[in-house]
Amino acid sequence: MHKNSKGLSGAHWMMALVVILVWGVNFVVMKWGLQEISPLLLCALRFMAASLPFVLFVRPPKSLSWGVLAAYGLVQGVGQFGLLFVGMQIGMPAGMASVVLQTQAFITLLMAAALLGERPQPWQWAGLCIAIGGLIIIGSAHGDSATQMTLIGFMCTVGSAAMWAASNLITRHAAKNGPYEPIPFLVWSSIFPVIPLLLMSVWLEGGVHEMQQQLLAITWQGLGAVAYLALLSTLLGYGLWTQLLQRYPASTVAPLSLLVPVIGLLSAMLLLGEFPSGMQWLGTLGVLLGMVVNQFGGRLARR
Repeated sequence: MHKNSKGLSGAHWMMALVVILVWGVNFVVMKWGLQEISPLLLCALRFMAASLPFVLFVRPPKSLSWGVLAAYGLVQGVGQFGLLFVGMQIGMPAGMASVVLQTQAFITLLMAAALLGERPQPWQWAGLCIAIGGLIIIGSAHGDSATQMTLIGFMCTVGSAAMWAASNLITRHAAKNGPYEPIPFLVWSSIFPVIPLLLMSVWLEGGVHEMQQQLLAITWQGLGAVAYLALLSTLLGYGLWTQLLQRYPASTVAPLSLLVPVIGLLSAMLLLGEFPSGMQWLGTLGVLLGMVVNQFGGRLARR
């Protein structure tokens, strides 16, 4: 598809803003869902709702093998979101999760260098070092009370970012066979994490009886959280984002994701009353500054 070298049109700006808002508020919705549903069960319900109703009338993507769909589904579903939901349940504030998860961009950079032989540019290394400094500050600011970030919650979220980076490499591999439709890819890859997540929930979260009790006690808050995570965050968000990437250069679209943690922090403060500490703000500034250097350092270097 021809890439438009100009800036986003008005309609595509609206698409981008919808994605940024949906993904930013996404972390608050996760917290609301976790108030009623255990992490692995919530994750399983998310991917069940994103796949099973749609496989009846959405055909599998022709250009992708079942192995690629399974690998992406398991790495993203069980790895990325399984770890993220568990981390948020055991002490990761929603706003901080939205920031720490963005380190996936730098982990992707390191994985691509190690596994694909790609050579990061000097400004990308500089951005990585700044972001790591910010991440260390955030990690050192953990506390022990229920309203503060725990070290294990922080480590689970960093692990989630690493799994997101691995899924990025899988999608990059999938794109070698040519462009593919994002919705069929998301629907059919979302089937694969459902059974592993349900089995892990039975094993680690209290057994079949506990799962039944949670499902019977679920309210509109829990159902709304599942619907938001499946339909808006997964299908609408990734679907619109992929369309933008197919129409415009990545250098035009990717920097917009810098606004996601900003919305994540603001929505967590407004809707959950989560106010980061001074150290967490300093670390957040480091992570966001590292991302800005990573995205825009090339332009500055050329000038």
